[in-house]
Amino acid sequence: MTTSPFQALKLWIMHASGLSRDALHVYVGLLVFFVACGVFRKHQRSLWPLLLVVVVACLGELLDMRDDLRMVGSWRWQASLHDVLNTCFWPSVISVLIRLRLPPWSRS
Repeated sequence: MTTSPFQALKLWIMHASGLSRDALHVYVGLLVFFVACGVFRKHQRSLWPLLLVVVVACLGELLDMRDDLRMVGSWRWQASLHDVLNTCFWPSVISVLIRLRLPPWSRS
């Protein structure tokens, strides 16, 4: 069987950047988080950028699940859970830390 375009893109990015699969998830999560903050003009404490990170992570894992079912015959859900946690971890930490650090009167 051939590699899907999605998997081929991930492999190309990993090869071109020298990043591991786990590091790629971390960077994608941070990139989506900060781009969403800028595009939607939301502060990092807003839940919208974090929600978008979760959605992108889940969509990526749906594509991985489809490829797993086609290539392996079963879904490697533990690997998918690991990838979603890697993608969402630092945006979640940043969001929580910013929420805790800002004075209550500046929150809206």
